[in-house]
Amino acid sequence: RTGTSAHILGAAGLLWPLLGAYLWASVVGYKPVIIVHGLFDSSGDFINLQRFINESHPGTNVTVIDLFDRGASLEPMWKQVEGFKAAIYPIMQNAADGVHFICYSQGGLVCRGILSTLSDHNVHSFISLSSPQAGQYGDTDYLKYLFPQFVKSNLYHLCYTALGQMISICNYWNDPHHRDLYVNSSDYLALLNSERSNPNSTEWKKNFLKIKKLVLIGGPDDGVITPWQSSQFGFYDDNETVVEMQHQDLYLRDVFGLKTLAARGDLILCSVPGVQHVWWHSNETVFHTCMEKWLV
Repeated sequence: RTGTSAHILGAAGLLWPLLGAYLWASVVGYKPVIIVHGLFDSSGDFINLQRFINESHPGTNVTVIDLFDRGASLEPMWKQVEGFKAAIYPIMQNAADGVHFICYSQGGLVCRGILSTLSDHNVHSFISLSSPQAGQYGDTDYLKYLFPQFVKSNLYHLCYTALGQMISICNYWNDPHHRDLYVNSSDYLALLNSERSNPNSTEWKKNFLKIKKLVLIGGPDDGVITPWQSSQFGFYDDNETVVEMQHQDLYLRDVFGLKTLAARGDLILCSVPGVQHVWWHSNETVFHTCMEKWLV
């Protein structure tokens, strides 16, 4: 009998901290987390990230949006924005206190499209996880797989055509040696960055600035995002020298709100060395260092 009581007490001892954590979660009410995947990924790739969130913030409702998986991630960016937006909107509407976004790789650009065009979003933290926010220009394995006959220096021949703009990666392909072609042909990134005159730019900026925090995560050993500083809005000039975000025109002119966010103290840069592109969402150090505190 005593043994049984001891067992019950032992079990209770284990249960109380868990129960406490769940009660704490319901009182604190961790905001739902919405995860948007990148190129060639699917929702199944984020099991570790979901676990990290559930261990650190028990009771958090985490949704990995299961859309445009694998090959379908090559669909045009605006099409993806509309699809993801339709799936995400009901989650937002059910979250009185708002939601958080974790958007990985190409998904970080999808999320920017959503935040810019959705006037009544309620996103608190927008965590951009190794995403080519200023564009992509590099010979990566992805590129060799997709366009075996092209190298970075001649991909503009395809990307800056009407046909090329039907492929997601071409929507943010940013060739620093063909700036005019990029500005005039990019149906997505050049509009988001107001690099081409955009009648919606004022409204998009107002929508984007409804976020409470912008967290830009990236690192020098990424190996896919090129230059890696694009994950923090740095990019090449025409000599392929990286110009950091603070010296970029889109920052200086505050075209969609980066400078405003910085002035508010709501722009966070988190750089982690030693992480290859495919491991960002499974790296516990990255989670604890760069994400955990912004998911409350």
